[in-house]
Amino acid sequence: MDREEPCHQGPPRRPRPPIRPPRPAPAHPVPARSQARRFTALVNPVSGDGRAEQRWAGPAGLLRRAGAVVRTERTRDSAHATEAAEAAAEAGDVVVAVGGDGLVRDVAQGVVAAGGTMGIVPAGRGNDLARRLGLPASPRELARVLLEGRPRAVDVIEVGEGTIVVGNVYAGVDSAANLLVNELRGLPPLLLYRLAPVWAMLRWRVPRYTLTLDGRSITLRGHTVSVANSGTYGHGLRMVPQAVLDDGVLRVMTVDAVPRHRLVPFMLRARKGTHTGMAGVRIVTAREVVIAADRPVPLYGDGEDLGELPARLRVRPGALNLLSPA
Repeated sequence: MDREEPCHQGPPRRPRPPIRPPRPAPAHPVPARSQARRFTALVNPVSGDGRAEQRWAGPAGLLRRAGAVVRTERTRDSAHATEAAEAAAEAGDVVVAVGGDGLVRDVAQGVVAAGGTMGIVPAGRGNDLARRLGLPASPRELARVLLEGRPRAVDVIEVGEGTIVVGNVYAGVDSAANLLVNELRGLPPLLLYRLAPVWAMLRWRVPRYTLTLDGRSITLRGHTVSVANSGTYGHGLRMVPQAVLDDGVLRVMTVDAVPRHRLVPFMLRARKGTHTGMAGVRIVTAREVVIAADRPVPLYGDGEDLGELPARLRVRPGALNLLSPA
């Protein structure tokens, strides 16, 4: 449930005046080690209620002050973000996604195709992958990660033929809630992410799933199926805390058709990841997962509408080079 704003909504906003970055503090200078890195920042102009460009101004100024070559491009839509990311990565630039989880996914699609390196400046509503990576909030520390961070080879999830998802794919009440999150943008993000699952549960009908995990099939009636690489979504919920970004396997969490009133404490405990010990919750590992259902169920990945079940997913180990803190 972590879809960020689409990359294009109507006419572009008038650019905000650039923010003058703070002068480096003598005790914590930004190191001038940028000669080996050039940066292309892809900025979603509608992320974070239009504040993404403002969010990028600080780190961009610090990178330039350290001697880096920095190019900035506003994205028009998802396809443009992916194409621009692939072209920049092929040219040897570090591609920086300045936006939310939706833009991160679009940029990762292009960077993986080109075999490049990617950075993230979180500037959206959910920012769940950035939270999972432990990325700092301050412009100075973000610039330091971009300048000094070592590329970390993380896994990705491939959905169908070539669709890349970095964090998580889910089908069920989670994806129904994600649909509401994408449609209702007037509420404060945290309130929206907490209310959407409740609204989704009120009209939810439990399907019967058939899962094929590395060739072994099981069936169950359940509320949701989550296939996790990062394990964190829904504005900071630790939905699958056992997930590891770079271990070459996926964690598959299923939630049985427990009474709906038990889903409320489930969501509350998901903030700390303690819900996985509740009755009806199971987590297994797999490298390839096929999900089908006995009725139409929406499928979402990092907030993106991926259509409906059935779907085939597989892990691609170490496919994305991602700059992250030490």
